Amino acid sequence: MSIWAEKEDSMSDSVELYYQDSSRQDSDGQDGVPLIVMHGLFGSADNWRSHVKQWQRKRRVISVDLRNHGRSPHAEKMDYAVMAQDVIALLDKLEIERCDLLGHSMGGKVAITVARLAPERLSSLIVADIAPVAYGHDHDSVFAALRRVVEGEPTSRKEADALMAEVVETPAVRMFLATNLVRDDEGVMRLRVGLDEIEAAYDNIIAEPAGEGVYEGPTLVLRGANSGYVSDEFVPPLKKVLPSAEIETLDAGHWLHAEAPKAFRQAVNDFLEGQPD
Repeated sequence: MSIWAEKEDSMSDSVELYYQDSSRQDSDGQDGVPLIVMHGLFGSADNWRSHVKQWQRKRRVISVDLRNHGRSPHAEKMDYAVMAQDVIALLDKLEIERCDLLGHSMGGKVAITVARLAPERLSSLIVADIAPVAYGHDHDSVFAALRRVVEGEPTSRKEADALMAEVVETPAVRMFLATNLVRDDEGVMRLRVGLDEIEAAYDNIIAEPAGEGVYEGPTLVLRGANSGYVSDEFVPPLKKVLPSAEIETLDAGHWLHAEAPKAFRQAVNDFLEGQPD
Protein backbone atom coordinates (compact mmCIF):
# COMPACT_ATOMS: atom_id res chain seq x y z
CA MET A 1 0.00 0.00 0.00
CA SER A 2 1.35 3.46 -0.90
CA ILE A 3 1.63 6.32 1.57
CA TRP A 4 -1.34 8.12 0.05
CA ALA A 5 -3.53 5.04 -0.07
CA GLU A 6 -2.59 4.29 3.54
CA LYS A 7 -3.37 7.87 4.52
CA GLU A 8 -6.74 7.98 2.79
CA ASP A 9 -7.67 4.54 4.13
CA SER A 10 -7.13 5.70 7.71
CA MET A 11 -8.92 9.05 7.41
CA SER A 12 -12.42 7.63 7.80
CA ASP A 13 -11.36 5.70 10.91
CA SER A 14 -9.94 8.67 12.85
CA VAL A 15 -11.32 9.64 16.25
CA GLU A 16 -11.45 13.06 17.91
CA LEU A 17 -8.59 13.13 20.39
CA TYR A 18 -8.72 14.76 23.80
CA TYR A 19 -6.03 17.42 24.13
CA GLN A 20 -4.71 20.04 26.52
CA ASP A 21 -3.81 23.35 24.86
CA SER A 22 -1.69 25.93 26.68
CA SER A 23 -2.79 28.60 24.16
CA ARG A 24 0.17 30.65 25.27
CA GLN A 25 1.28 33.54 23.03
CA ASP A 26 4.76 34.97 22.78
CA SER A 27 5.73 38.58 23.47
CA ASP A 28 4.78 39.69 19.97
CA GLY A 29 1.28 38.31 20.34
CA GLN A 30 1.93 35.49 17.89
CA ASP A 31 1.65 31.80 18.67
CA GLY A 32 4.71 30.75 16.67
CA VAL A 33 5.19 27.07 15.88
CA PRO A 34 3.23 24.95 18.39
CA LEU A 35 4.77 21.95 20.10
CA ILE A 36 2.61 18.81 20.02
CA VAL A 37 3.43 16.21 22.70
CA MET A 38 2.41 12.54 22.59
CA HIS A 39 2.75 9.98 25.36
CA GLY A 40 3.72 6.31 25.23
CA LEU A 41 1.81 3.10 25.87
CA PHE A 42 -0.45 3.37 28.95
CA GLY A 43 0.50 7.04 29.33
CA SER A 44 -1.54 10.20 28.86
CA ALA A 45 -1.24 13.94 28.44
CA ASP A 46 -1.35 14.25 32.23
CA ASN A 47 2.12 12.66 32.47
CA TRP A 48 3.61 15.72 30.73
CA ARG A 49 2.21 18.48 32.94
CA SER A 50 5.52 19.47 34.56
CA HIS A 51 7.23 19.74 31.17
CA VAL A 52 4.32 21.61 29.58
CA LYS A 53 4.34 24.07 32.48
CA GLN A 54 7.91 25.00 31.57
CA TRP A 55 7.59 24.90 27.79
CA GLN A 56 4.43 27.02 27.69
CA ARG A 57 6.40 29.99 28.99
CA LYS A 58 7.86 30.40 25.51
CA ARG A 59 5.50 28.62 23.15
CA ARG A 60 2.09 27.11 22.62
CA VAL A 61 2.08 23.47 23.76
CA ILE A 62 -0.60 20.90 22.98
CA SER A 63 -0.44 17.53 24.73
CA VAL A 64 -2.75 14.81 23.50
CA ASP A 65 -4.29 11.55 24.67
CA LEU A 66 -3.90 9.00 21.89
CA ARG A 67 -6.83 6.70 21.14
CA ASN A 68 -7.64 4.17 23.87
CA HIS A 69 -5.70 6.30 26.36
CA GLY A 70 -6.58 8.99 28.86
CA ARG A 71 -9.77 10.86 28.00
CA SER A 72 -9.75 10.02 24.29
CA PRO A 73 -12.30 7.63 22.76
CA HIS A 74 -11.80 3.89 22.70
CA ALA A 75 -11.68 2.30 19.26
CA GLU A 76 -11.15 -1.24 18.05
CA LYS A 77 -8.73 -0.28 15.29
CA MET A 78 -5.33 0.71 16.60
CA ASP A 79 -2.39 0.82 14.21
CA TYR A 80 0.09 3.56 13.47
CA ALA A 81 -1.56 4.73 10.26
CA VAL A 82 -4.86 5.43 11.98
CA MET A 83 -3.25 6.87 15.12
CA ALA A 84 -1.23 9.25 12.96
CA GLN A 85 -4.38 10.30 11.15
CA ASP A 86 -5.99 11.08 14.52
CA VAL A 87 -3.15 13.55 15.10
CA ILE A 88 -3.37 15.03 11.61
CA ALA A 89 -7.13 15.48 12.09
CA LEU A 90 -6.42 17.34 15.34
CA LEU A 91 -3.97 19.64 13.54
CA ASP A 92 -6.68 20.35 10.97
CA LYS A 93 -9.23 21.05 13.70
CA LEU A 94 -6.89 23.48 15.44
CA GLU A 95 -5.89 25.05 12.10
CA ILE A 96 -2.22 24.27 12.72
CA GLU A 97 -0.36 24.14 9.43
CA ARG A 98 3.02 23.16 10.88
CA CYS A 99 4.20 22.01 14.28
CA ASP A 100 7.15 20.64 16.20
CA LEU A 101 6.12 17.07 17.03
CA LEU A 102 7.41 15.18 20.08
CA GLY A 103 6.53 11.58 20.88
CA HIS A 104 7.75 9.14 23.53
CA SER A 105 7.86 5.38 22.91
CA MET A 106 4.58 4.41 21.18
CA GLY A 107 3.95 8.13 20.70
CA GLY A 108 7.34 8.32 19.02
CA LYS A 109 6.25 5.76 16.45
CA VAL A 110 3.06 7.75 15.90
CA ALA A 111 5.23 10.84 15.38
CA ILE A 112 7.45 9.04 12.85
CA THR A 113 4.33 7.91 10.99
CA VAL A 114 2.99 11.48 10.87
CA ALA A 115 6.38 12.59 9.56
CA ARG A 116 6.18 9.97 6.81
CA LEU A 117 2.53 10.51 5.86
CA ALA A 118 2.44 14.31 6.15
CA PRO A 119 5.99 15.74 6.31
CA GLU A 120 4.70 19.14 5.23
CA ARG A 121 2.92 19.45 8.60
CA LEU A 122 6.17 19.25 10.60
CA SER A 123 8.77 21.90 11.34
CA SER A 124 10.79 19.35 13.30
CA LEU A 125 10.52 15.92 14.89
CA ILE A 126 11.57 14.78 18.38
CA VAL A 127 11.53 11.06 19.16
CA ALA A 128 12.04 9.92 22.75
CA ASP A 129 13.54 6.45 23.31
CA ILE A 130 12.08 4.47 20.44
CA ALA A 131 13.37 3.31 17.05
CA PRO A 132 11.38 2.63 13.86
CA VAL A 133 11.69 -1.14 14.32
CA ALA A 134 9.53 -4.00 15.53
CA TYR A 135 10.02 -5.05 19.15
CA GLY A 136 9.24 -8.24 21.02
CA HIS A 137 6.44 -8.93 23.48
CA ASP A 138 7.48 -7.52 26.86
CA HIS A 139 4.30 -6.17 28.44
CA ASP A 140 2.76 -9.46 29.61
CA SER A 141 3.17 -8.57 33.30
CA VAL A 142 1.64 -5.14 32.70
CA PHE A 143 -1.44 -6.60 31.04
CA ALA A 144 -1.72 -9.17 33.85
CA ALA A 145 -1.48 -6.43 36.48
CA LEU A 146 -4.17 -4.32 34.88
CA ARG A 147 -6.41 -7.36 34.46
CA ARG A 148 -6.14 -7.97 38.20
CA VAL A 149 -7.34 -4.42 38.82
CA VAL A 150 -10.29 -4.91 36.46
CA GLU A 151 -11.28 -8.21 38.09
CA GLY A 152 -10.55 -7.14 41.68
CA GLU A 153 -12.60 -3.91 41.55
CA PRO A 154 -10.52 -2.11 44.22
CA THR A 155 -12.03 0.83 46.06
CA SER A 156 -8.74 2.57 46.77
CA ARG A 157 -5.40 3.15 45.11
CA LYS A 158 -3.76 1.14 47.88
CA GLU A 159 -5.91 -1.88 47.04
CA ALA A 160 -5.19 -1.41 43.34
CA ASP A 161 -1.46 -1.25 44.03
CA ALA A 162 -1.63 -4.47 46.04
CA LEU A 163 -3.36 -6.23 43.16
CA MET A 164 -0.78 -5.04 40.65
CA ALA A 165 2.07 -5.97 43.02
CA GLU A 166 1.12 -9.63 42.57
CA VAL A 167 2.75 -9.53 39.13
CA VAL A 168 4.68 -6.22 38.92
CA GLU A 169 7.42 -5.85 41.53
CA THR A 170 8.69 -2.38 40.63
CA PRO A 171 6.83 0.36 42.56
CA ALA A 172 7.62 3.01 39.95
CA VAL A 173 5.96 0.93 37.22
CA ARG A 174 2.89 0.37 39.38
CA MET A 175 2.75 4.09 40.16
CA PHE A 176 2.85 4.87 36.44
CA LEU A 177 0.09 2.37 35.67
CA ALA A 178 -2.00 3.81 38.50
CA THR A 179 -2.25 7.10 36.60
CA ASN A 180 -4.87 5.30 34.52
CA LEU A 181 -7.20 4.78 37.48
CA VAL A 182 -10.37 6.81 37.99
CA ARG A 183 -13.10 6.33 40.60
CA ASP A 184 -16.59 5.58 39.29
CA ASP A 185 -19.89 6.63 40.86
CA GLU A 186 -19.91 3.52 43.04
CA GLY A 187 -16.46 4.18 44.44
CA VAL A 188 -14.67 1.50 42.42
CA MET A 189 -11.32 2.29 40.83
CA ARG A 190 -11.67 1.73 37.10
CA LEU A 191 -9.21 1.89 34.21
CA ARG A 192 -9.72 4.70 31.74
CA VAL A 193 -7.54 3.02 29.10
CA GLY A 194 -9.12 0.74 26.52
CA LEU A 195 -7.40 -2.36 27.85
CA ASP A 196 -9.25 -4.81 25.60
CA GLU A 197 -8.53 -2.71 22.51
CA ILE A 198 -4.87 -2.21 23.39
CA GLU A 199 -4.28 -5.88 24.12
CA ALA A 200 -6.01 -6.95 20.90
CA ALA A 201 -3.88 -4.50 18.90
CA TYR A 202 -0.62 -5.18 20.73
CA ASP A 203 1.07 -6.73 17.68
CA ASN A 204 0.39 -3.48 15.81
CA ILE A 205 1.81 -1.43 18.68
CA ILE A 206 5.13 -3.27 18.80
CA ALA A 207 5.39 -3.21 15.00
CA GLU A 208 7.29 -0.70 12.89
CA PRO A 209 5.74 2.74 12.25
CA ALA A 210 3.48 2.98 9.24
CA GLY A 211 4.36 4.72 5.99
CA GLU A 212 7.21 4.43 3.56
CA GLY A 213 10.41 6.26 2.81
CA VAL A 214 12.29 8.72 4.99
CA TYR A 215 11.70 11.94 6.87
CA GLU A 216 14.54 14.31 6.06
CA GLY A 217 13.51 17.23 8.25
CA PRO A 218 15.27 18.31 11.46
CA THR A 219 15.10 15.46 13.94
CA LEU A 220 16.25 14.85 17.50
CA VAL A 221 16.31 11.34 18.96
CA LEU A 222 16.76 11.15 22.73
CA ARG A 223 17.62 7.76 24.17
CA GLY A 224 18.19 6.43 27.67
CA ALA A 225 21.62 5.03 28.47
CA ASN A 226 19.92 2.37 30.61
CA SER A 227 17.29 1.49 28.03
CA GLY A 228 17.52 -1.02 25.21
CA TYR A 229 14.91 0.62 23.00
CA VAL A 230 17.47 2.60 20.99
CA SER A 231 20.56 0.45 21.44
CA ASP A 232 23.45 0.82 19.02
CA GLU A 233 22.12 -2.02 16.88
CA PHE A 234 19.01 0.04 16.14
CA VAL A 235 20.90 3.15 15.05
CA PRO A 236 21.38 2.05 11.38
CA PRO A 237 17.65 1.36 10.78
CA LEU A 238 16.85 4.58 12.64
CA LYS A 239 19.18 6.64 10.44
CA LYS A 240 17.72 4.96 7.37
CA VAL A 241 14.28 6.36 8.21
CA LEU A 242 15.46 9.57 9.90
CA PRO A 243 18.71 10.47 8.08
CA SER A 244 18.97 13.93 9.66
CA ALA A 245 18.57 12.65 13.20
CA GLU A 246 20.77 13.98 15.97
CA ILE A 247 21.05 11.26 18.62
CA GLU A 248 21.60 12.28 22.23
CA THR A 249 21.95 9.85 25.13
CA LEU A 250 20.68 10.77 28.60
CA ASP A 251 21.55 9.11 31.89
CA ALA A 252 18.16 7.44 32.29
CA GLY A 253 16.05 4.45 31.36
CA HIS A 254 13.08 4.22 29.01
CA TRP A 255 11.02 6.85 30.87
CA LEU A 256 13.81 9.37 30.37
CA HIS A 257 11.48 12.39 30.53
CA ALA A 258 10.48 11.32 34.07
CA GLU A 259 13.85 9.94 35.22
CA ALA A 260 15.98 12.83 33.94
CA PRO A 261 13.45 15.66 33.51
CA LYS A 262 15.87 18.60 33.54
CA ALA A 263 18.30 17.03 31.08
CA PHE A 264 15.42 15.92 28.86
CA ARG A 265 13.80 19.34 28.82
CA GLN A 266 17.12 21.09 28.21
CA ALA A 267 17.89 18.82 25.24
CA VAL A 268 14.46 19.56 23.75
CA ASN A 269 14.87 23.30 24.39
CA ASP A 270 18.32 23.43 22.81
CA PHE A 271 17.10 21.57 19.74
CA LEU A 272 13.98 23.69 19.24
CA GLU A 273 15.83 26.97 19.81
CA GLY A 274 18.26 25.94 17.08
CA GLN A 275 15.51 25.63 14.49
CA PRO A 276 14.64 28.48 12.10
CA ASP A 277 11.38 30.33 12.72
